[in-house]
Amino acid sequence: MSKRGENIRKRPDGRWEGRFRVKDPVTGKQKDRSVYAKTYAEVKAKLAEIKYNLQKQSKETVVLYEENNILLEEIAREWLIRTAVSKKRSTYIKYRRIYENHLAAKLKGISLAEMSGYDDMLLREKFCFQDKKFSDSLIKSIYCVLNQILQFCNAAYHVNIGLYDMPRRPKTVKPVNALTQSEQICLLQKLYKDMDRKNLGILLCLSTGLRLGEICALKWSDIDLHGKVLYVNRTVQRIAIDQHSTKTILWEDTPKSIFSKREIPIPDNIMPHLLSMKQPAEYVISGNAPTEPRTYQYRFQKILLEAGIARHNFHILRHTFATNCINSGADIKSLSEILGHSSVHITLNRYVHPAIDTKRRHLNNLSLVYDRYKEGKNLSD
Repeated sequence: MSKRGENIRKRPDGRWEGRFRVKDPVTGKQKDRSVYAKTYAEVKAKLAEIKYNLQKQSKETVVLYEENNILLEEIAREWLIRTAVSKKRSTYIKYRRIYENHLAAKLKGISLAEMSGYDDMLLREKFCFQDKKFSDSLIKSIYCVLNQILQFCNAAYHVNIGLYDMPRRPKTVKPVNALTQSEQICLLQKLYKDMDRKNLGILLCLSTGLRLGEICALKWSDIDLHGKVLYVNRTVQRIAIDQHSTKTILWEDTPKSIFSKREIPIPDNIMPHLLSMKQPAEYVISGNAPTEPRTYQYRFQKILLEAGIARHNFHILRHTFATNCINSGADIKSLSEILGHSSVHITLNRYVHPAIDTKRRHLNNLSLVYDRYKEGKNLSD
């Protein structure tokens, strides 16, 4: 049944649909658009965001006499509206913040005709983000958003604006921090001594490489206790939202990427604890609602303190899991799929930096081979 006055209805397939009207940038005609979600609340939040952007765009509209005189900032707002419909909400929020904080001022007052006339040199000068205070990741995101806006311009207005090739800076490979062997011993002793659902979640992350948002959103329905398999189907994070009673809300969504939606075999030593703590509540570590990631991070810090371990970010559990797998001889393809990486190259570049003890073991094994050669023996002897 539809919600009166809200243009929201529940479809026969179980999804909720919200409808809104938007002006087509090419024809100028009003068109009906739809946005979909699994729940009424999600659709309502998406509609509120879109209507907010439409109202903002309407208030700042400049009278146009020719199509090519349309301002690039107007096109960018139209792109944002469409992005709100087509992308994950967390992705849209990220794109919008990048646009507002880093691109809006640079695009202000530039018409489509002017932008089309920029050559590569002027384009690079106009959109230079080589500030040392910007991380490589932020610069990459800025150019990603800029190019998506330019691609939208080209498609909607039949122009041919060149895309911006991000200048490459020397890559600095940061070492992956993992818990030391002594820290792992202290942590495991603490977790097993005071085992409860929250501690079980930390043990799961250390044993499977789950991300913070993934463990906070994990449901009992995601765990096949008979088949000993865990399915990563969702994540949870706190995101900003306009026109809401609070500035942010706890948002449950699909995982980080299509590769993050994965299945992980449950280690045998974890199974007894899962079986003993199985309960009717929906979520594994909390109850009938997902856990606030920040709250769980605080819980982790408290456990580290009680175990006599220095302060670490929760993500160190994932790094420790991956490092232990590498040092134990796990093949990279299997580890990459367990971690939910899109490519084995990510796993290789990030984690395949064996510890000094592992390197020593390999070289000592090679020494044994040389010793046999010195004695005139083949390896088959």
